[in-house]
Amino acid sequence: MNLSSTNKIGLWGLAGIGAILATKALLNHLRKMEFRGKTVVITGGSRGLGLVLARQFAQEGANLAICARDQDELERAQADLELNGVTVFTYTCDVTDRDEVTEFIQTVEQEVGPIDVLVNNAGTILVTPVEHATEEDFREVMETNFWSAFHTINAVLPRMQTRRAGRIVNIASFGGKVSFPHLLPYTTSKFALVGYSEGLRAELMKDGIYVTTVCPGLMRTGSPRNAYFKGQNEKEYAWFKIGDSLPGLSKSAEESARQILEACRYGQAELIISLPAKLATAIHGFAPGLTAEVLSVINMLLPAPGGIGDQRAQGKDSETSVTRSVFTTLTDDAAEANNQYQW
Repeated sequence: MNLSSTNKIGLWGLAGIGAILATKALLNHLRKMEFRGKTVVITGGSRGLGLVLARQFAQEGANLAICARDQDELERAQADLELNGVTVFTYTCDVTDRDEVTEFIQTVEQEVGPIDVLVNNAGTILVTPVEHATEEDFREVMETNFWSAFHTINAVLPRMQTRRAGRIVNIASFGGKVSFPHLLPYTTSKFALVGYSEGLRAELMKDGIYVTTVCPGLMRTGSPRNAYFKGQNEKEYAWFKIGDSLPGLSKSAEESARQILEACRYGQAELIISLPAKLATAIHGFAPGLTAEVLSVINMLLPAPGGIGDQRAQGKDSETSVTRSVFTTLTDDAAEANNQYQW
């Protein structure tokens, strides 16, 4: 191949890249949503990532509707959010109950307005070796992490399709891409949510509805104290909380929320948050056998079965001197900032 041919190939390559970038810019412009005046529903919006997302949507001028099971948490969240000078509608709702979800969505549409953005954020975390994971655990975690999103989507979808417009953001997890040891009920539910969310996007784009699948790695939202632990609960809580606190391994809730808002704004298909999560997902994609081997080694370093066995303890009831140390300061600060404490 002579120099002239090589130059031509290079020019065609540059032209192709330019065309791709121009097309992406045009699509971003056409899909861009301004959130001011829009009605945004966030499940599990009273604390953690849901509350941080609500704050950022509020700063964009959105009209917010949040739900959670705990009325006191909702009242604290409402007071927090109204500092931004926006309308905040709160509703006590168990998102695993289809009838309650339907009533919540109908009430939002009556009281606030047509729903433009749905953020499925509600979820639960259970940390346990497989020896203590029961069928009931799997069913309960699936109800909260998968079926709740299924219920809310079904409730908002008919009117979004009628208007031919809407955004749905499903907060899944890096655990929906790579199944990490001692999180089997959790990762099973998140794998289900990722598959559902990706398939839904393909089918709803024709209706002008953009579904975004979000797969965060570890985030400093303060959630470990409200997660559930089995087996040697204090040791399980220690590795989970310390990992959640390390700046290189975890991402701040505020930065994560900012990225999620931008993904929603432009109707992005997928968002994986944090460099470790992106690397692990990429490696698992082309070398799943390698990640399986690595994870089996990690599993041997995690706490053995025993302790409280099949019983559950929340993180806040599993504290030790290790989990109250300098290693967990960032997570404790996030818990206080994001309404994770029950006063």
